[in-house]
Amino acid sequence: MHFNKKLLDILNPYKRDFGFSILLGLTAGILSALQAYLLSIIINLVFLNNHALNDIIHYLVILLAITLVKSVIQWGEKYYSNNTSSSIKADLRKKLQTKFFDLGPIYFKSVKTGDYTNTIISGVDKIDTYFSQFLPQLFLSILIPVTFLIMVFPIDLLSGIVFLITAPLIIIFMILIGSYAETKSKEKWRTLGLMSGYFLDVLQGLQTIKNFGRSSHVLEKIKIVSQNFKESTLKILRIAFLSALVLELFSTISIAIIAVEIGIRLLYGDITFQPALFLLILAPEFYNPIRQLGARYHAGIEGISAAESIIQILSEPELNLNGSINLMGNVGSIKFTNVSFSYDDKKILNDISFTISEGSQTAIIGESGAGKTTITNLLMKFIKPNKGNILISNTDLNSLSRNEWLNNVSWVNQNPYLFHSTIEENILIAKPNASRKELEISLEQAKIIDFIRTLPKGIKTNIGERGTRLSGGEAQRIALARAFLKNSPLLIIDEPTVNLDPQTEYKIIESINELVKNKTVLIVAHRLNTIESSDNIIVVENGEIIEQGNHNELLNMKGYYKRMRTQKDKLYA
Repeated sequence: MHFNKKLLDILNPYKRDFGFSILLGLTAGILSALQAYLLSIIINLVFLNNHALNDIIHYLVILLAITLVKSVIQWGEKYYSNNTSSSIKADLRKKLQTKFFDLGPIYFKSVKTGDYTNTIISGVDKIDTYFSQFLPQLFLSILIPVTFLIMVFPIDLLSGIVFLITAPLIIIFMILIGSYAETKSKEKWRTLGLMSGYFLDVLQGLQTIKNFGRSSHVLEKIKIVSQNFKESTLKILRIAFLSALVLELFSTISIAIIAVEIGIRLLYGDITFQPALFLLILAPEFYNPIRQLGARYHAGIEGISAAESIIQILSEPELNLNGSINLMGNVGSIKFTNVSFSYDDKKILNDISFTISEGSQTAIIGESGAGKTTITNLLMKFIKPNKGNILISNTDLNSLSRNEWLNNVSWVNQNPYLFHSTIEENILIAKPNASRKELEISLEQAKIIDFIRTLPKGIKTNIGERGTRLSGGEAQRIALARAFLKNSPLLIIDEPTVNLDPQTEYKIIESINELVKNKTVLIVAHRLNTIESSDNIIVVENGEIIEQGNHNELLNMKGYYKRMRTQKDKLYA
């Protein structure tokens, strides 16, 4: 009943605490039966045998002691079950975050970020109810009734049979309704994921929506999405309330059958008062674990629905991009040998080969979709070749530790991502343990320190999400300051001067010329006038290298590069 092997695998490291919570719950159930037994003895002695207080005082003391012990045990049960679920939540979030980093940025370009955000936050919280409420109660709803049946059958066979027949009927009914509720719960979870993804898209594209006057259309769509989620939630609530009502009705009828059956037999003298009273008091305790399971059943269903999304993410195949070899010494030369790459059966690179010499500057040009970005993604170990290899000082890039390799790489792209934080924190991402002097030098080299001094809070100024409080040039210079601070031997530049005004472009180029000194540089070029001094210019078309050489050599070839050059710095998208 709602067992999921992969969820139980998640539980495995915490099975001791989980098992202890089940044991405590079972102990509390046994103590409830002992309470009922002592209470029946006390009532029998007082009302039928006319015993005085002194005669039953020891029973009362034992009853009080059992009550106190039971309270402590019930607290311990909740403590261990909550501790288990809290540990699992923390572990799941850690696993998901690790998985996200392992999958890499390329993977998340093809999925909805809002859906994944919903999974890591709301989904993991739903898992909490599964492990802290539903799963423990599932075990207790089996163990406690079975334990009670072992107690009841020696006392009264007929009552035991009634218990044995009615309890499974309640569970069967609960499963029948639950299977329908599970389908609706999965629909609700999918709707929630779509809604979360859509809301995030709207927030990120708010400026575009306003610019094109589509606010009313988007608001209407949000209303429809919200209404769909509301309806799916209400459907589940209706099922939950209906099942709770019928479950309580079945339990009450079952207790009534026990009461009538015992009452009639007591009237005819087929059973004595004390065991009859014990069975009557025990009857609600017998059905109580099953009733509680019914109350938590829908929490378990929601947990399963959320778990499917979590398990799907954790089961995504990884590219095995992380090697074990640490790069010794300098980066050295970089050699692409017969490298091919395909994405979704679409060939992006086809058998390309070239060398980036140590300390040289290499530029790659080509139209949109030619494969330029794919080359940089390969070099940063975000993806790996389907064929061929990339050698770093004669060591295969795939065999290098990814983190150690990326410590040797700086990347400056067209649209640097700036976090909703201060300028200082955004730059220190490159080198968290940098000294104040190192930080100031990087700001000076990026030519942004004068701008920062004009801000009321200086380097502590919050720049907003994606650096919305900065101009394009200011954002680019912060990205350059990161690269200056990291000071890695390999620099990859996806030319950051595109769409900047001439004055800002000139300042950025000045900073880049300073940055590339004494480094191995790969430039993805969009403006041809920025690569004339490159040692090697690679022209890519349809995933293949069609020309290669320095500026003068390519002009003499009178081919693709020559044609582009005559068009005066044509901009490639």
